[in-house]
Amino acid sequence: MIPVMMQAVLLTGNGGFDMLSLRNDVPVPVPGPHDVLVRVRAAGVNNTDINTRTAWYSKGVTEATQTGGADGFAAARSEDSGWTGAAPAFPRIQGADAAGRIVAAGAAIDPARIGERVLVEPVFRGSSRFAATYFGSEVDGAFAQYALVPAVHAHRIETGLSDVELASFPCAYGAAENMLTRAAVVARERVLITGASGGVGSAAVQLAHRRGASVVAVAAADKAAEVAALGAAHVIDRTADPRELFGHDHFDVVIDVVGGSGFPALLDVLKRGGRYAVAGAIAGPVVDLDLRTLYLKDQTLLGCTILAPEVFPALVGYIERGEIRPLVAATYPLADIVAAQRAFLEKRHVGKIVLVPGD
Repeated sequence: MIPVMMQAVLLTGNGGFDMLSLRNDVPVPVPGPHDVLVRVRAAGVNNTDINTRTAWYSKGVTEATQTGGADGFAAARSEDSGWTGAAPAFPRIQGADAAGRIVAAGAAIDPARIGERVLVEPVFRGSSRFAATYFGSEVDGAFAQYALVPAVHAHRIETGLSDVELASFPCAYGAAENMLTRAAVVARERVLITGASGGVGSAAVQLAHRRGASVVAVAAADKAAEVAALGAAHVIDRTADPRELFGHDHFDVVIDVVGGSGFPALLDVLKRGGRYAVAGAIAGPVVDLDLRTLYLKDQTLLGCTILAPEVFPALVGYIERGEIRPLVAATYPLADIVAAQRAFLEKRHVGKIVLVPGD
């Protein structure tokens, strides 16, 4: 029996943790013709959730994401604080990662899908290749007991992994696989991965290793062993200068989620004709770029947000075949979302933090 009301966390505006409101009187959404209703069993925490709350996407903000993670950014402008460059609509149920089961389906959907265990592809494709709606950003997401999803983005999955383990995959592994796909990483290439202990970075280590690449990962020294176990041939400390360790023109590909002051070194260690892919800037969005490095070395810069159509179905296959494994650092009840985000911002973990909605 599907209830009329559900528990959900509403983001009521830009700012600090006080913008997160736990409610028990949120209406359960009703599927449109091409939608399914998913009973959310687990939902991952991502930088996107915090960046939207704090308005970090606003062009007025130049600091690292962690700087305003608790209280927001004074320089942020509400009119451009969404990841699309527009103002987000509030209240909003956030949450880009969802694992659960279909409990209802729209009129155009085969009712046989009810009961399927699904993983939600968080980037809902639009009318063109680079147009999309983000689950938990432009539409309500997974920080609730139930979520509405276009049926085409609710992927059936058959695996012995738990719901919590499954919820660690969609956003982080989707972003990582998308960068590797866009950069066309193949076996035996040398790949440098920054932020390798975080959700996207640790996913990229596994996925690049799966492709047969030789991975050098950047992470804090106290997390090196865990990152190496994911498939990194070498782990270097995040305070190190890769130019001193590898010289110039060493890597075929750089996978970056950090940005900040370390950016110039990444292009220096990238080979002539090398590819740089980015899907985050946790150390700061504004970087120094010497255009001579870029054009004289014939390098390619790839900004990666919208998933290529083949990425998520491939990811589901990897999971079902056991080719990659989940990396869950901690779980929290949905009601403890503030504690979960505080832990996320402390960056002491490796992998993902996952929320579990109550019954």
